Amino acid sequence: MLTKYHMSRLRIMFLLCILLFAVLLGRIVYLQLWRSEYYAEQSDENRLRQSRIIAPRGLILDSDGRELVNNLPGYAVALQKQSNYNPDVLERLSVLLQMPVEDIKEKIKASANYSEPILLKSNLSPEQLTKIEEQRRNMPDVMLEIRPIRNYVYNDLAVHALGYVGEVSEYEIEHGLFKNAALGSIVGKAGLEKSYDSILRGEDGTLAEEVDVAGNVVQHYNAIQPSPGKNLQLTINFSLQTELEKFIDSHLWSLRASGSAPNARAAAMVAIDPRNGAVRALISRPNYNPNLFVQGISSKDWNDINNNPDYPMTNRVTGGEYPPGSTFKIVTGSAAFELNKITLYELIYDGGYHPLVPTMGNAGGEVLGWLSFVSGLAQSDNVYFYELSYRTGIDNIAKYARIYGFGEPTGIDLDEESKGLVASKQVKKEIWNEEWRLGDTFNAAIGQGFNLATPLQLAVMLACVANGGIKYQPYLVENIFNPDGSEFTKPKRAEGKHIDVSQQTLDYMQMGMSATTREGGTASYFDALPKKIAGKTGTAENSHGRDHGLFVAYGPLEDPELVVVAIVEQGGFGSISAGPIVYKCFEEYFSEKGEMPGGSKESGK
Repeated sequence: MLTKYHMSRLRIMFLLCILLFAVLLGRIVYLQLWRSEYYAEQSDENRLRQSRIIAPRGLILDSDGRELVNNLPGYAVALQKQSNYNPDVLERLSVLLQMPVEDIKEKIKASANYSEPILLKSNLSPEQLTKIEEQRRNMPDVMLEIRPIRNYVYNDLAVHALGYVGEVSEYEIEHGLFKNAALGSIVGKAGLEKSYDSILRGEDGTLAEEVDVAGNVVQHYNAIQPSPGKNLQLTINFSLQTELEKFIDSHLWSLRASGSAPNARAAAMVAIDPRNGAVRALISRPNYNPNLFVQGISSKDWNDINNNPDYPMTNRVTGGEYPPGSTFKIVTGSAAFELNKITLYELIYDGGYHPLVPTMGNAGGEVLGWLSFVSGLAQSDNVYFYELSYRTGIDNIAKYARIYGFGEPTGIDLDEESKGLVASKQVKKEIWNEEWRLGDTFNAAIGQGFNLATPLQLAVMLACVANGGIKYQPYLVENIFNPDGSEFTKPKRAEGKHIDVSQQTLDYMQMGMSATTREGGTASYFDALPKKIAGKTGTAENSHGRDHGLFVAYGPLEDPELVVVAIVEQGGFGSISAGPIVYKCFEEYFSEKGEMPGGSKESGK
């Protein structure tokens, strides 16, 4: 018979059992009713693996539909997201991929806040692919994915227009620089690849797979197929671009080898259609191969590019800011005629210097005597334009510079376009904290001093002269097509607008420029072309070395179809350094149209 003491202990044990049973029952109910979906999902993740199917980027085509940029098939290796990774697996991957373990761990760390698989390396070699596949049983967290690899068909051709791609960074994702881009996505980093990234990238698909404990695929489930990116058709003429790139490389080498311009290693050239703003060729030297960036550029290649003192990644056409030199005399002349400060046939005497600032004159002290506007522009006389600027004033010169488009981006469909600088009293005050002097006005009148312009801005100015005063927004993309070839849309562009310069003044500019390329002008060798060309030489002062050489031209004279601007850094006189590049452009353009008699000619030098 149990005593009262034992009964009390038995009751306590009974209550404890009931309490324990209630806790266990409550836990079961909680797990079944409230957490069932979570654990079902966890269970599925042990046997289901979801991966992304990368959408191929859209193609980039030239004006005739030739592929400039496409995609090649390739394999990539990635890690399935886990809280911890087996050190032996990471070591094995390091050997197979020839990738330091520290780099693999860094990629794992960077992906801590994302659920996507961790891309380690794309475009595996056949040998790497085979070795990884052989060891997959020992590396269940390792995934092999088919990924399109961006391919620049002609390597560095038109690279500053096309740009390059690379893997999106964590910083770019966090700051929303690329909308809807997941970690591991390939995005545009420069050029058209960047400015049209959302169009080119497309939409990724997904694939669900059932895998066993070793990571082997047991069964595929329905996949959501990716939507490829849209295709871009450019305005660039492949033949013109190709021939000009070859010529510029050869010409720069020739200038250095001859000793006339020993440091001429950089140049820029752009050709646009003055009737609509379409860019037919865009070249910047030196350049680089965008294929180096597709898989992640090596330290050696990056150092070679990054440490190059001539900055090969800079697009000099849109980002290079240079004193426009004597090409700016078009602006000074326009201001003088619009304000009735000069007439076409009025003569101004050049005695080698301007009497109000005797220290300022022509190069080499040259004396040209009595000059009209046409002869003054054709012979690029400084003293003549000093006098025009004295009559016109710096404020009015600055006003017409802005009318022609200087001091602001042109709006071309490329990122990181420079706006240049228009010389003014305010600019000098801000930069040097000094008052404006008459000598500053004289310098500004001939494109020196505080004036800075990009080659593309010069092309826009010249297009206005050539087409009768309509300023068009330059552009590189003509059409956007769906992957099946149907038209998706045309990029929106600003309509051409008439600038506030009279047709009479533009006629005078045309007369002066056409005289430049004839006998007695500074570029008379252009007279050898089958159709008349109007042009203007320029020499821009350079505080870091030899002067830069510029040349701007349009043609044919009667019905302009092409505006060409070239600049050779440290090239010296524009007629010698930049002029042959412009000549070659028109020569190729006329040859393609079958208008060059007897085949191609050597450019005049």
